[in-house]
Amino acid sequence: MLSQTIDNISINTNGPIILEITDIIENWITINKCYKGILHLYIMHTSASLLIQENADPSVLKDLLEFYKNLAPVADNYKHKTEGPDDMPAHIKSSLTNTSLTLSIQNEGLILGTWQGIYLFEHRWKRHLRKLNLHYIGEKS
Repeated sequence: MLSQTIDNISINTNGPIILEITDIIENWITINKCYKGILHLYIMHTSASLLIQENADPSVLKDLLEFYKNLAPVADNYKHKTEGPDDMPAHIKSSLTNTSLTLSIQNEGLILGTWQGIYLFEHRWKRHLRKLNLHYIGEKS
């Protein structure tokens, strides 16, 4: 029988980072007895994002951080400065990445490639409490 679960989880960040959250999501799947279905993740912020990325070589994440830092640098020429000099570059970065991901679950596990993980990509300099909405539709065990 199909069921539906909607929940929120919070994750603390402390400056620009690509933080792997695969284990947090897998734990949520286990706790909620998600067996087979679709899990939709949505980050409820405009200055952070979600990624599916390689989880085998940490240099990939370092290169991505450097790439986005150079792509959307902190600069004085932005009109939007209300929340600090890192805010507009953060909005640019999140507009180029994802604010939501939709993932398949089978046999109580995420369907990810061998070298893939789920990441929260923090774009701001300061500490933030990031809220993710999780929406599962499917069978429960």
